[in-house]
Amino acid sequence: MIYTKGKNFIEIESKSQFNVEHILECGQVFCYEKQEDKYIVFPEDKYAEIVEENGKTRIYTKDIDYFINWFDLNTDYSKIKAELEKHAIMHEPIKFGYGIRILKQNPFETLISFIISANNNIKRIKLILNNIRNSIGDIGERKAYKTFPSFDKLLDCSQDFFKTMGAGYRAEYLYKVLRQINPRQLEELKSLNTQKLREALISLSGVGPKVADCVLLFGFNRFDVFPVDTWIVQMYNKYYSPLGNREKISHNLVEEFKNLSGYAQQYLFYYQRSFIGKG
Repeated sequence: MIYTKGKNFIEIESKSQFNVEHILECGQVFCYEKQEDKYIVFPEDKYAEIVEENGKTRIYTKDIDYFINWFDLNTDYSKIKAELEKHAIMHEPIKFGYGIRILKQNPFETLISFIISANNNIKRIKLILNNIRNSIGDIGERKAYKTFPSFDKLLDCSQDFFKTMGAGYRAEYLYKVLRQINPRQLEELKSLNTQKLREALISLSGVGPKVADCVLLFGFNRFDVFPVDTWIVQMYNKYYSPLGNREKISHNLVEEFKNLSGYAQQYLFYYQRSFIGKG
């Protein structure tokens, strides 16, 4: 993908491999806001504004290299899409979500975010995470946006604190998981193969198979996983065969898409939820 670096911006030539709406609205991330003419993202302690100008996309930030990596700008998605389109089921989802890219997110922030995501909707997930940021995060580059809290600050929080933030029954999971693992230990898990890493994640409080697969995909960039939620179950039962076992559905789809499973999941999920879900 063609992009150029300026002093305080990254400019992307074409939307064919980068559509900020597709990227941020496809369920993989919660640290963003949509404003009238731009998107704002604030992962970890970073900040960027994404706008469309004269048919091009600009990412305004002082953290140029961070966001080149975060948006995975050096990966050629045209090749990924060409491989996936060998599967007939992928034709319409790729046409619909052509500008999706899978972000390279921080594993710890991803773990906390997706524990909160369990049986939840995106609007409420964002609200809970913003409540936590605004309560104990540091003042970031822009005063209106606080950073994702450090592990130590989160560890100091009580279960009741997470309840007051809106986490509900997930408050217990958050309180416990912070006593089971820290960011350094999560980084050390990167040496494990996907199956061992998945087992390690599922052993944690609040992490079931679907949350584990989301953390694997979005926090560890393991593409040989296929997170399955209600939308994917609906898709599978419509286009494949009736099946209610989510673990089996995930297994079958990984068997089909192999090391491109994570990419396939995002196109299919975004299409099913955005297009079919409105029908």
